[in-house]
Amino acid sequence: MSTELLAPLDLAFWHLETDAHPMHLGALAVFAPAPGISPQHLLDLLGARAAAIPRLRMRVRDVLLPVGGAAWFTDKDFDVHRHVRQVVLPEGDFMAEATRLAGELMERPLGRGLPPWQMYLLHGAGDGTFAVLVKLHHALADGMRAVAIGAGIFDQIAAAGAGRGAVRRRPVPPRSWLPGPYEAAGLALDRIGDVGRALGVGASVVRASRLDLRGSTALTAISSGTRRLAVAEMDAEAVRRIRRAEGGTANDVLLAVVAGALRRWMLERGEVLPGADPRALIPVSRRRPGGAADGNRLSAYLLGLPVGEPDARERLRLVRAGMVRNKAAGPMRGAGAVAVLADQLPALAHRFGAPLAGNAARMLFDILVTSVPLPRSALSLGGCPLRAVYPMAPLARGQSLAVALSTYGGRVQVGLVADGKALPDLDRLASAVGDELRDLRALFPVVPAPA
Repeated sequence: MSTELLAPLDLAFWHLETDAHPMHLGALAVFAPAPGISPQHLLDLLGARAAAIPRLRMRVRDVLLPVGGAAWFTDKDFDVHRHVRQVVLPEGDFMAEATRLAGELMERPLGRGLPPWQMYLLHGAGDGTFAVLVKLHHALADGMRAVAIGAGIFDQIAAAGAGRGAVRRRPVPPRSWLPGPYEAAGLALDRIGDVGRALGVGASVVRASRLDLRGSTALTAISSGTRRLAVAEMDAEAVRRIRRAEGGTANDVLLAVVAGALRRWMLERGEVLPGADPRALIPVSRRRPGGAADGNRLSAYLLGLPVGEPDARERLRLVRAGMVRNKAAGPMRGAGAVAVLADQLPALAHRFGAPLAGNAARMLFDILVTSVPLPRSALSLGGCPLRAVYPMAPLARGQSLAVALSTYGGRVQVGLVADGKALPDLDRLASAVGDELRDLRALFPVVPAPA
């Protein structure tokens, strides 16, 4: 894997980035200590395992063809020490200090002349607890692919890879970017089909766009470029219990919890609830089993979060009904299909159209809510058990909040990323998440088994 063109959607993420809007994903992984494991040992281990992941040795360079395109190249000067660092936290509450620092580190764009990723070892807790903050550019991977890449640092995945040994790949002859006559004819027909699909998807995106942007002011603000992180946890079994009682999916329950938490938070702030439900963009993976592993394969659904509905059970039913409609229509319609549209556009359109596309995000949705799947098995780093993983999503321009959720160890971990100046009370929203699940769970009591 020495050279690989960026897929259209990857190129879009690459060009959407500005200093105030870094386009990287993140995760804060928290570990329990293990006897005899020092921070230096963990730092060395992180470096060795990250360096062994081929994808993390790739950087982006412009190419002549296609015009406006770019490609991944193996960085011949790769030095893992430029990417893996440690930070000693001040004394105090470990999670409070770790989340504060993680928010500050998420503000900083990744260097574009290097492979676009970083890892930070955060330590200093008196009991030996530590965390690893991972940052991966969105052009490098979507959420599912990011998990696959980042999982290479864990003992279980690293050991499995070492056990298989090096996989010998049959060399692939270099392919010219200038097609032959027969291939050119086939490409021309494909492009005609692409244009037709792009027009259809584009029309659905335009229909779903809004010109009246007065609603949901709590979630919109002039971007300050600052970032703040807050985290929350929920009992995964409580989520499953609600799903079994009400039907639908666990994701429906989580979306209803987010809607209820936003309602609580807005009311606590003394805000008037918006007349129109804030729109959530919910990414959907378009990966196929056995398909290509690299790059982004995304579309999304669009869902109005019913913050105006006072009844928690009815909020859940509204969310469920909305997701049923989304799935019936498919991920190629609505504002969520903007990612599919990006896949149909030529490289030059992404290079020059990124500023316009970035400013248009506010017309499409108010908040990003994404679920990131994690391995179900227990994981560790250097023998230190993984306690929790809090995922983090990037913020679109003109928006103040992104919510990411993952499930590990019987808990649902929630990462809230916000513009630090627009939402200084983000911790209150994190608390509202737990409160909302508690009240929703009370509506579905456990029924004792018959004697």
